[in-house]
Amino acid sequence: MSPSTTISSSASVFETAGRYTTTLLRVESAAGTACNAYRNNCCSSSVAAVPALPPPKPLLIATPCEAGVFPLLIFLHGYLLHNSFYSQLLQHVASHGFIVIAPQLYEVTGADSTGEIKSAAATTNWLSEGGLNDVLPPNVHPNLSKLGLAGHSRGGKTAFALALTKAATTLKFSALIGIDPVDGMDKGKQTPPPVLTYVPRSFDLDMAVMVIGSGLGEVRRNPLFPPCAPKGVNHSDFFNECRKPACHFVVKDYGHLDMLDNDTKGIRGKATYCLCKNGESREPMRRFVGGIVVAFMKAYLDGDASELMSIRYGHETTPVELQTVEFLE
Repeated sequence: MSPSTTISSSASVFETAGRYTTTLLRVESAAGTACNAYRNNCCSSSVAAVPALPPPKPLLIATPCEAGVFPLLIFLHGYLLHNSFYSQLLQHVASHGFIVIAPQLYEVTGADSTGEIKSAAATTNWLSEGGLNDVLPPNVHPNLSKLGLAGHSRGGKTAFALALTKAATTLKFSALIGIDPVDGMDKGKQTPPPVLTYVPRSFDLDMAVMVIGSGLGEVRRNPLFPPCAPKGVNHSDFFNECRKPACHFVVKDYGHLDMLDNDTKGIRGKATYCLCKNGESREPMRRFVGGIVVAFMKAYLDGDASELMSIRYGHETTPVELQTVEFLE
């Protein structure tokens, strides 16, 4: 990790409003239009420029408004979820000095995630073609040499698959984050293409990896539904196949969907409160996930590991109780 001055902030990584004010931009794909569908009070215009080259998938982008050159994080949503369900989490990360790009990989899909992997790769390649510069606020620029990749649930599986080069990209990732990743229903019931090999330290990844797990993810909400992050295909199995440098945080008393926005609209949004075993509220888990992502990105994209180490050794107070903290180094 090399020193950099791209990001500097006196705010704790767990504060949802970091040094930078943020805005959320929605960028359409085939229609070729872009607008600020969600907006804070920082940007002078509610309409962004139309990109000369539209992205392959609709995007939700959380970005700082102040001028600067910022690292990027591509964020992949979970199974049958909308990228907008993560708006608060994405803005938390962006407020600490990152541009976060969240593609809507699909509206309806089956068991096979091959299409999602290809769409995530196509979105990554679009970044290198310059389309992102057309939609960001004035004087906000992406640093394409500092690129992280994250995914939640099935999106976590997709992120690992992309990092393992199951689809080609023109840009290189420097950090990988699996947020309660899931590779199917059970060991032996992985969804195609399978990512887990069940061979310890078998992932050949030329980047730092962080895996975040939920303590309640492998607990059934009721007898009618399976657990949302079953044993045999969940965060523990993913971390077991990681090589150094890697870290693993498991949050006690919170569930698989507790990092989503409080208000997730529509039938799918209401279902997020019904299908998985949840904690008492989403805010602490969401704040932890946002903060640990910021700390990890600062460590491996910006060369400042102080906050990640402070969390590791318990010097930084976290908004949740951690049942597991593991590092491979």
